[in-house]
Amino acid sequence: MERLRKLVLLLLEENERQNLVARGTLPHVWVRHVLDSAQLLHVSRETLPDGEWLDLGTGAGFPGLAVAALQPDRPVTLVDSRRLRTEWLQRAAGALGLNNVRVVLSRVEDLPSGPHAVISARAFAPLDKLVTLSARFSTPDTVWLLPKGAGAAQELQMLPESWNHVFHVEQSLTDANAGVICGRLLGGNPPRTSKAKGKRA
Repeated sequence: MERLRKLVLLLLEENERQNLVARGTLPHVWVRHVLDSAQLLHVSRETLPDGEWLDLGTGAGFPGLAVAALQPDRPVTLVDSRRLRTEWLQRAAGALGLNNVRVVLSRVEDLPSGPHAVISARAFAPLDKLVTLSARFSTPDTVWLLPKGAGAAQELQMLPESWNHVFHVEQSLTDANAGVICGRLLGGNPPRTSKAKGKRA
């Protein structure tokens, strides 16, 4: 809790310099950002596997930095393509004494492939695009935890059938109108696209 309280103070201070989170969410920062991140440790029906947690498009460090603060023995990789964000994430992790955090300045497309135990992404990309970009970081044992707001069920329905998955939607513990897509990606391939029109064949 002390680490989380310090994280909130660091966030409020830095948000005066760069727009880490929407200002309208600051009065509710604990529920909107901290608890919304922490719930990912409990919302899935599956036991989370040990091993590295990959947080894609981490932004202000949610959920990745909050998870790292709650599980300081788990390696957590935070990925973001904005330099100012990643510089702040490095400073915040240092101030919180989180030696388990690795911050990567990169687009997801440019990351080297490799398996991870857990993959999270909060407001990063639509599910079909996210899975297409990120399947190479996953194994059949990897648990995906994807907060998706009110459109979670609709996004899951639109995931192409070519992906073999066991994803489902769990009710968010912090927002009655939101859902979290949880589960595992067992295999499959992205749908073929038409280079001429950029549409699915």
